[in-house]
Amino acid sequence: MNDRYSQRGVSAQKEEVHKAVAKLDKGLFPNAFCKVYPDYWGNDPDYCNLMHADGAGTKSALAYMYWKETGDMSVWKGIAIDSIVMNIDDLLCVGATGPFTYSSTIGRNKGLIPGEVISAIINGTQEYFDKLREYGVDVRFLGGETADVGDLVRTVIVDGTMACRMRRDRLVTTENMQSGDVVVSLASYGQATYEDTYNSGMGSNGLTSARHEMLNKEHARKYPESVDPNLPDEVVYNGSYSLTDATETPLNVGKMILSPTRTYAPVVLKMLQAHFDKIHGIIHCSGGGQSKCLHYLPSALRVVKNNLLPAPPLFTMIQKSAGTDWREMYQVFNMGQRLEVFTDKDTAASIIEIAKSFNIDAQISGFVEQSEKKEVVIESEYGRFTYN
Repeated sequence: MNDRYSQRGVSAQKEEVHKAVAKLDKGLFPNAFCKVYPDYWGNDPDYCNLMHADGAGTKSALAYMYWKETGDMSVWKGIAIDSIVMNIDDLLCVGATGPFTYSSTIGRNKGLIPGEVISAIINGTQEYFDKLREYGVDVRFLGGETADVGDLVRTVIVDGTMACRMRRDRLVTTENMQSGDVVVSLASYGQATYEDTYNSGMGSNGLTSARHEMLNKEHARKYPESVDPNLPDEVVYNGSYSLTDATETPLNVGKMILSPTRTYAPVVLKMLQAHFDKIHGIIHCSGGGQSKCLHYLPSALRVVKNNLLPAPPLFTMIQKSAGTDWREMYQVFNMGQRLEVFTDKDTAASIIEIAKSFNIDAQISGFVEQSEKKEVVIESEYGRFTYN
């Protein structure tokens, strides 16, 4: 699997990126999930500044194909949501709940991506912010940059930057993780009260792998602009599905992979209002999947996840289609739980109830114990896997 990642020009763990930033300043709290800066704008020692940049990644290439195949414009609002949530849910992990500001950055191939698509992305961004405001999450859309860069971008890339100013005494930093904590996992699939349809749990990580491992060769013939022409044929669309194939869920194959990334902002807002002092860490299981928390452990601790939520149909379909080792699956994909909270058992019960009030499944999925080194252990129906 790692060889296929490499041949497709991507890496599961972004090792070169981590090496490139290794010498940079880690901010005020090196163990925080996001970098925390001094209050440059207000110059108030009680406050801090946060800024985060992320995007929908190669999910936009799949949206392009689905739009061309079906004429369904709704996929572009989904891409806008992906870019937003990949920012806001990282910021949630340090306790930031707004107000936020957001600026979008869109690079398109103008010959393939017309104005109506750009309009759907931009207006979909504002519509999503209007929806979040109904749940107490305030995000202000400050505009951004839309560039015609056909020499660089084959279809379209949708990114964004989000910022927030908050009190330092309301920060959540993972330095409080400790032996005896339990892990509460929140489901990435199903239909939350603030979602319009069933969510497969895809998120916006591992899309290059999911797209090529699930879809068949016909997509390369019909949509060559969705593929780097230099890729070897054996790693291009080598799955068995078509975009509009039915599944056991309410979504077809294309819509399953395109499910907009779920935000946990309404849940985390309520959780922090009720239990801020009991939250020892929040992890967004994006790049790195269920091994993500390994990078944020403050000391030699072992996180044992022995009661994860069941993997929803999407991930078992990806695994079966690709023949991917389950160890890799847990390291690349969220596997049905994209947010986890480290706390004590009593608080965990309340957090689970808060999540379920939004129709999001949640449960205690593991525990933290002392160890000789930092490591994560997954004990699943598919095997026992250790990451260190």
